[in-house]
Amino acid sequence: MGEFILPEVGGEVSGNGGWEWEGPDGREYVFYGMAYGASFIEITGPVNPIYMGILETHSFNSLWRDIKVYENHAFIVSEAAEHGMQVFDLTRLRDVANPPLDFTEDAHYSGFGNAHNVVINENSGYAYGVGTSTYNGGPHFVDISNPLNPTAAGGFSTDSYSHDGQVITYNGPDTDYIGKEIYIGSNTSFISIVDITDKSNPQSIANVTYSNTVYTHQGWFTEDHRYFILGDEIDEINFGFNTRSIVFDFEDLDNPQLHFEYDGPTAATDHNGYVKDNVYYLANYTAGIRMIDISNIENQNFEEVGF
Repeated sequence: MGEFILPEVGGEVSGNGGWEWEGPDGREYVFYGMAYGASFIEITGPVNPIYMGILETHSFNSLWRDIKVYENHAFIVSEAAEHGMQVFDLTRLRDVANPPLDFTEDAHYSGFGNAHNVVINENSGYAYGVGTSTYNGGPHFVDISNPLNPTAAGGFSTDSYSHDGQVITYNGPDTDYIGKEIYIGSNTSFISIVDITDKSNPQSIANVTYSNTVYTHQGWFTEDHRYFILGDEIDEINFGFNTRSIVFDFEDLDNPQLHFEYDGPTAATDHNGYVKDNVYYLANYTAGIRMIDISNIENQNFEEVGF
C-alpha cells in the first residue's frame, strides 16, 4: 500500500482529524487536518495515493482542525480564533491536472469563530458547530441545505460546552421521538440528549452520567438507535484500567440507562469510535484501531475481532 508522511501532504510534525469522500464518479479521497490547513489526497488507487493539494486555514494556524462532508462539499472548522467554517466544493478535485495545488474556499460561515468539531446530519441538511465560542459552547445550528450559502439557524446553550456530538433523524425504539432530529452531546462530564427538531426552540430530553467520569469525549449510536457507546478520554489514565467503552440503553430517551461497560485488551486511551453494521471501530492513542463485534450487545457481550 502507498503512504505519505505529513510534510509530503502539507503538514509539519502534527496533524489531526480525517474524513473521506467518494465522488459521483467513484473516485475516493481522504482529507486530513493540518496545523495550517486541510489536505486532500486521492486514494482511488491505494497503492499510489495522490496528494491533490491544501486549503489553507481561514485565519491562524491551529493543532486542531475537523472536516465533514455534505452534498459533495467539505465543511472545515478549527480551534483557531476567527476561523469560522470553510466550505470547499469537492468536485473541483476531479479537475486537478498538475497536483498539488493551493486551493481557495468556495464559501465561508462566520457565525462562530473557533470550533472543536462540526457535526452534520445529512438527512436534514444541517451542520452543528460544537465547542464554539457561541451558545456557551453548545451546538451552533447552521442550515447548509445550500452548501454555498450556509445560514445561521440558532443553537442550544442550556447544557454548556459540547466537546463532540452526533445528530440523527431518530428511528429507534422510543416512539415518542420517531422522525425527530436528536442531538447527543458529549459534554465533558455527562451526555446531553436534546430534541433539536425545532431549531428555534430546542428541548432538553435528558442528561446522562456514569461512574469514574473524567472527560466525556465522544460516542456513537448503534444503527438501530437503541444503544449508545461512549468513550471517556482520560479515565484509563486516571484510574489505571484497560480501555473502557461505556454502553447505554437508550430504549427510552427520557430515561436512559447504563447497560454495561466493555474493557478492551490494552490500557490504551480511547479517542473516537464509530459503528457500521455490527462492528464498533474504536481508535486509540497507542493501540491503533480496534474492531469490536457488537452483534450480541443485547446480552452485554462485545468481542474484539481485529485490530
